Amino acid sequence: MKDYFDIQKHIEQGVEKIIADTIKATRKDPKESAFMARFAAASRKASKRRLELEKEDLHVPGFLIASITSSCNLHCAGCYSRCTGGTEDTEPTEQLSASDWERIFKEAEDLGVSFIMLAGGEPLLRRAVIESAGKTQSILFPVFTNGTFMDDDYFALFDRCRNLVPVFSIEGGKIATDVRRGTGVYDQLMSNIDKFSGKGLIFGASITVTTDNIREVTSPQFLDTLMDKGCKLVIYIEYVPVDEKTEHLAPGDAEREYMDEAMTRLRNTYNAVMLSFPGDELAMGGCMAAGREFFHINSHGGAEPCPFSPYSDVNVKETSLKAALKSELFGKLRSEGLISGEHKGGCVLYEKRDEVAALTNMLRGITG
Repeated sequence: MKDYFDIQKHIEQGVEKIIADTIKATRKDPKESAFMARFAAASRKASKRRLELEKEDLHVPGFLIASITSSCNLHCAGCYSRCTGGTEDTEPTEQLSASDWERIFKEAEDLGVSFIMLAGGEPLLRRAVIESAGKTQSILFPVFTNGTFMDDDYFALFDRCRNLVPVFSIEGGKIATDVRRGTGVYDQLMSNIDKFSGKGLIFGASITVTTDNIREVTSPQFLDTLMDKGCKLVIYIEYVPVDEKTEHLAPGDAEREYMDEAMTRLRNTYNAVMLSFPGDELAMGGCMAAGREFFHINSHGGAEPCPFSPYSDVNVKETSLKAALKSELFGKLRSEGLISGEHKGGCVLYEKRDEVAALTNMLRGITG
């Protein structure tokens, strides 16, 4: 008989480890350590709240991903968000307002959500939303940014609100980053990282892993540079191809095996939080999307399984975050096995995108 897997306990222990590692990683900065100690207490309180709601038959994930804008100043090669229409060059219409996001952050706090990852487009284009997040001190907000919109006001905001942690998108060194993100982006990014380092502020790095850069971004040369400047969080995200021309960049079995071994080495080497997706999901019992342990809200309010699965049957403009968690789409994805079972090893929802789209259309009464 298969052992029972207590996902709530598993996530709680995982969150506690992230907090403990971060406190250890920031012990030289009393201000940062003081905030993390307060956040640890808030996280324990949030976990208790989620357990209470579990008894009321409402499963609340500890993580939420919020794409707060569909605008971006860069045109990164192979950008999944642009391919799916999540990011556009036109002026955003009908996207959630700053007050909408403030309400969502408050509802998330009341439900016991501990982490909200702010993404886009480029999230720093929504300064009012970032400021609202900074006021919600019981939630930690990693802000996934290309790093080109940092200014003195933002530096002051990140210093004042330690629950805002910038996570800079980087592809490796200067050549790899500029090839994908544009000429001059690496130098601008590193200049801003140096300013963070000079102010004693922590930051993270978000790395899209491809067959081209996998060894560079896991090398001591690359990581030592980041760690020496104060990087305390590294998130590796497996590249999801946007069309047949970019499929060769998507990691296969050999690259995933290499990453598994590399993550063990890196976690034993660096005093920082190191995460890998979808690789780490295996330790969580499979895909964590669709409200299992996180879900995604797009810039227009659609509650989606994850950023790589842009399908929705409910919008938080029209309902509460609590109601969105009861999405029929999320429920069926979990109960009918679409986020579990056999797959090739990468993003399961991307692999099964046709099935997810068909299910969404059925729930929304769309035919043809």
